[in-house]
Amino acid sequence: MRIGTRESKLAMRQTEIFCERMAEVEPGTECEIVGMKSLGDIDLKSPLNQMSATGAFVRELDDAILRGDIDCSVNSLKDIPIDVDKDLRIVAMFPRDAPEDVILPCPLEDLPKGARVGTSSVRRVEMLKEIRPDLEILSLRGNIHTRLDRLDKGDFDAIILAKAGLDRMGIERPMAILDKDRFIPAPAQGVIAVECRADDDVTTASVRKLDDRTTRIAVSAERGIMKLMGAGCSSPVGIHAEVIRSEVRIVAVSYGYSETPRRVEKMLPIDHTVDDLLDIAEYLTGKRDTI
Repeated sequence: MRIGTRESKLAMRQTEIFCERMAEVEPGTECEIVGMKSLGDIDLKSPLNQMSATGAFVRELDDAILRGDIDCSVNSLKDIPIDVDKDLRIVAMFPRDAPEDVILPCPLEDLPKGARVGTSSVRRVEMLKEIRPDLEILSLRGNIHTRLDRLDKGDFDAIILAKAGLDRMGIERPMAILDKDRFIPAPAQGVIAVECRADDDVTTASVRKLDDRTTRIAVSAERGIMKLMGAGCSSPVGIHAEVIRSEVRIVAVSYGYSETPRRVEKMLPIDHTVDDLLDIAEYLTGKRDTI
């Protein structure tokens, strides 16, 4: 099986995790990892929300699957656009790792007035501005190690990263976990996903064994709300869903649709409908005043 991935250390580690799990469900599976550079890796100057290409971190991988150069690709699901190519399928979503953001090296409330905080996420920027408007927020692009190096060099007083990436890399540093009900994660944050060609029944049958139903239910709600909002990977929106017995708890926040942020906390049945998600999406986009 030929598996495509970005060349960053984190992407490679996530692909190694995929290979390890495939070996567990299908012993003897041979994996060939094919590293590629994405537009998002090459262009480190343009803000992600202003980059013209849809799927800045996955387009090259998607094209390689469609050409038959690779059998599947391993990605962070939050980087996969909502509208997946009609000839591709997200076949597996791994059990979700930590969904939270973390701030390094200290809690947000411990930062002095005017401290320089680095992030490339418009969602994180808006949350920081809401919680700590006194901070100086600076753009920070690059992989985990590049960002940590810049923190160590003193370019920033603090940076914000996804906890799942640090955990997967085994990186232990002074940090504080940001409350996911207040500093709401990006949709699908903490989830590794595998894409395959829609007509590749052999690869799909193998990879599907790694799909986690609980994660898929939660993430499908998050991405469903995003789609109904017309939002994308770089939109200033946080959505997190969690399956609790026979219900799905959803917390969400949106910026830029009204004068003040719009926040939602709602319990839905596990077999909720599109209309249930639409109610949340319309509230977040200001199309309705109550929910």
